[in-house]
Amino acid sequence: MSAEGGAVGAVRRVLASERGGEVFRFLVSGGLAYLADLIVFNALIFSGVGSAWAKVVSSVVAIAIAFLGSRYYTWRDRRSENPWREYAMFFLLSVIAAGIQLLCLVITHYGLGWTSPLADNLSGNVFGMALAMVFRFFTFRSLVFPDRSAAGSR
Repeated sequence: MSAEGGAVGAVRRVLASERGGEVFRFLVSGGLAYLADLIVFNALIFSGVGSAWAKVVSSVVAIAIAFLGSRYYTWRDRRSENPWREYAMFFLLSVIAAGIQLLCLVITHYGLGWTSPLADNLSGNVFGMALAMVFRFFTFRSLVFPDRSAAGSR
């Protein structure tokens, strides 16, 4: 077997696994929300809106997109009969995750004085996003869209 065939086969096996598929779908849904976040954030800061407010607005847009992707794509088989509860939990956890991103931005922009658009993007949209993404995956899958098959219907 060639090295490429082995690597391709390994990727296929991971994606075919339940957890691998779940992570892939999470990354696709989150990637679309992230793209919207970046576009809105940069459109706002380059039009003169302050960095912190631009991050708040772009996060709200991204949260709405992420919820739709999570409920109807990532965890479509784990939806509950109560979408309002899901949305409330999703929104609460997303606000906490957005706060993680905002905190990274505020620390570098206001605390360290790194005020360029590049610094704002790196702190809020790269480092902050990475921390928030790990938080989102584990809290969404365990608190918003838990596996209902093992414990029966909740």
